[in-house]
Amino acid sequence: MTNLTLWWIALIASTIGVVVVAVLLGLVVAAARSIDRHSAAIRTTGEQIAGNTAAIRMLEQANDKLREIRASLEHLEHAARSLDGTIAALGREES
Repeated sequence: MTNLTLWWIALIASTIGVVVVAVLLGLVVAAARSIDRHSAAIRTTGEQIAGNTAAIRMLEQANDKLREIRASLEHLEHAARSLDGTIAALGREES
């Protein structure tokens, strides 16, 4: 083989190598874009879930406060009945 033949073989091999690298780089870029699109969709879904979860958390807090109010009302009802009994007893003593 002459130097000119070896030079052409090296040039063709280099060109094939560059084409292969370009194709692989294109595949990597396409994969990165796909990952970016999917991550944006996941982020949107995550934000929606967070919004729904916040509403659930607020409902749980409201339920806790309502339970506290109910307990307080039961205590007040008990105290009112006790007062009614005391007032009735005092009324009977005065009669």
